[in-house]
Amino acid sequence: MTSTVLRNIGLLVTNDPAFGGPSGSAPGARLGEIREAALVVEDGLVAWVGPAAEAPAADRALDAEGRTVIPGFVDSHSHIVFGGDRSAEYEARMSGGTYAAGGIRSTVAATRAATDDELLGRARSLIAEMRSQGTTTVEIKSGYGLTVDDEARLVRLAAQLTDEVTFLGAHVVPAGADADEYVSLVTGPMLDAVAEHAKWIDVFCERGAFDVEQTRRILQAGISRGLLPRLHAAQLQPGEGVALGVSLGAASIDHCTFLTDDDVALLAGSSTFATLLPGVEFSTRQPYPSGRRLIDAGAAVAIATDCNPGSCFTSSMPFCIALAIREMGMTPAEALWSATRGGARALRRDDIGWLRIGARADVVELDAPSYVHLGYRPGVPLVHTVRTAADW
Repeated sequence: MTSTVLRNIGLLVTNDPAFGGPSGSAPGARLGEIREAALVVEDGLVAWVGPAAEAPAADRALDAEGRTVIPGFVDSHSHIVFGGDRSAEYEARMSGGTYAAGGIRSTVAATRAATDDELLGRARSLIAEMRSQGTTTVEIKSGYGLTVDDEARLVRLAAQLTDEVTFLGAHVVPAGADADEYVSLVTGPMLDAVAEHAKWIDVFCERGAFDVEQTRRILQAGISRGLLPRLHAAQLQPGEGVALGVSLGAASIDHCTFLTDDDVALLAGSSTFATLLPGVEFSTRQPYPSGRRLIDAGAAVAIATDCNPGSCFTSSMPFCIALAIREMGMTPAEALWSATRGGARALRRDDIGWLRIGARADVVELDAPSYVHLGYRPGVPLVHTVRTAADW
């Protein structure tokens, strides 16, 4: 077993509360910052963290040259296995149109027509973009097939790219299909075809997609097959999706653009994360949800990109962090935590999103004196080096 020490870290963010911030404080106060730090990695896992002057000997040494080191970003919501292009839809929105879920169907047609190689090629390109901007873990959803064979294909392809695969056959009802008959297809033959390769089940619980009772039926069917629940809800209007998700123990409810006071209270009293997707509001001109409101109420918040061809075609977690700080009322520390440890917890992962002993050594060096520069210098490529556990 070879050990490596990363020395000369100007500021190390561990996200381990043992290194700073009282255990009862808000997530953004638990970054576990260490200045003039070092990090030791053995077999791809963090073996030691602490002040550089106290670092143990290692087989080899790397020099961070005073840069800030943070855990790799955990992007817990993406739709990157798809075909086609929807830039015309974006142009129409920027010219005064409004976002509606119906645009998904155009991507479905293009995705069905694409070959496996074409779909994998684009997805791998997007993952490379994500990695270059500091993302080391990504969740990928299906949902652009909407037939048994096509959804099975998308889940199978996604499983070649990540361990975090979500079955989203309930994205929208296919054109010309009966909604209840389609729900029966999703909960029966389609679920049978995808369960082997998926970890999660998701539903777009929204006007123009699936109502709360259809959502309940689909999520419960997935749970009965061993899949874990998460869902899209409250993106276009308030609804019952948040209450349903909390009642079913969903790991995360994503979007949360239109939350009632009752929704916020339910989230605050549960283990369900509110995953905010600020790039969507940027790209659709919808109002931004308030991260401040959720955090102050005691709810747990994650940030993800929702990278997809329609409502938000960005792969950049730093961009989403900057938006969360500027538009959602979050502090730089809260936004960073939500994009790293928050994303990991929204995926129910304890091995990523932080740099404590035993965690995966997914490490990002920022060419900046502090993580605050992620918001302070929006759009600037600050990521200098990315190493995952396999790279040491």
